[in-house]
Amino acid sequence: MNTPVRPLKVGSFTAPNNLWLAPMAGVTDGPFRALCLRGGAGVACAEMVSAHALHYANPRSLRMLRVDQREKPVSMQIFGSDEQTIAEAAQAAEARGADIVDINAGCPVKKINKAGAGCVLMKDPVHLGRLVAAAVKAVNVPVTLKTRIALKRGVLLGDEIARIAQEEGASAVVMHARAAEDVHSGPPDLQALAAVCARVKIPVIGNGGICNAQTAQVFFDAGCAGVMIGRAAVGNPFIFRDIAAQLEGRVPAPMDSRRRVEIYLALIEENIARYGEKIGVGRSKKTAGYWLRDFPNAAEVRGRFVRLETLADIKDLFAGLTF
Repeated sequence: MNTPVRPLKVGSFTAPNNLWLAPMAGVTDGPFRALCLRGGAGVACAEMVSAHALHYANPRSLRMLRVDQREKPVSMQIFGSDEQTIAEAAQAAEARGADIVDINAGCPVKKINKAGAGCVLMKDPVHLGRLVAAAVKAVNVPVTLKTRIALKRGVLLGDEIARIAQEEGASAVVMHARAAEDVHSGPPDLQALAAVCARVKIPVIGNGGICNAQTAQVFFDAGCAGVMIGRAAVGNPFIFRDIAAQLEGRVPAPMDSRRRVEIYLALIEENIARYGEKIGVGRSKKTAGYWLRDFPNAAEVRGRFVRLETLADIKDLFAGLTF
């Protein structure tokens, strides 16, 4: 390993390090962001918020912009398809404490794409550039763009989109090294990612399948200034600390199943404190498979867990686990 973790300058903001938490819908809310920052993430990116919904002051969307000091540094991700609402959403995110505003142009979810947002924006790079420019003009914090190398495998768009984003004032590009049609499966196209890195002077933050120091290193070797870690952090929020240790030649502290369950219970309690018991427990169930694993009868425990409704019942279940 020869790429030490280091601070990463993105426009006017300098992140403590270049290992970032990726935005994940329904996952990267305040409690989880705070947990990953304690686990060594340099920046935590929030789950995406609809610019259209913010334009109409949707209460739920406004709550998603809530940030406290434990969740910073934070990149607030917005999505939309027109310049006015993107500019308004960027301002709303900045006003609520975002250190960075990120525009989503890579999400392959049909619901998002039908609204003209997410990865379909890649079909019109010029229009996408105007969205970036609108956000840049609207705020004082750095604006970044999260996108993909292609819509379809082999039809590469990432380097051209990155160039346009740079010209329109983006301070960095987060590049998922898979085509949109691949969603989250298959190997990253590191050759295409390297072409993106070579095309622009702003930092490129690589994303897509990074799960350990070895996979992070190949992204750095492709020219990335930083990496963004998503699903591998769910169930292991200290992965950032571990990758940093390994990249610097140190042995990371072990994370056993017992400790993972302890952290999960603390996260569930944080969710309940933030959302109330019903919603807090419900949100926690979405990621149970990542947390409740690698111990005897884990599958049975997960099956029991998803049927529980109260914190007291969850504590009783966890208290009876054997490791």
